[in-house]
Amino acid sequence: MPPKHGGCNLALGSRLWYCERMKNITVSVDDETYRRARVAAAERDTSVSAMVKEYLAAVAGKETEFERLKLAERETRARIKSFRASDRLSRDELHDRKS
Repeated sequence: MPPKHGGCNLALGSRLWYCERMKNITVSVDDETYRRARVAAAERDTSVSAMVKEYLAAVAGKETEFERLKLAERETRARIKSFRASDRLSRDELHDRKS
């Protein structure tokens, strides 16, 4: 793990470094849930805090249904090269009617 200086991680062997601002949150759980979470964290060689952080990052990273539909719309519009009203089918052609 890179050394820390004032809340910043310093990359070893280079002059690159980065800082992350973290927000602290409080989560209330019953004793049994807390105990099981600590056991699960120990089995994964991590902390309960790291597991919660990973979970929240995964939840926050999922795109919403609106975002998914907006992306699908953009992709569909990008595939349409040109569109003219005269390209539309007539009513009879639309319903496969014969004159």
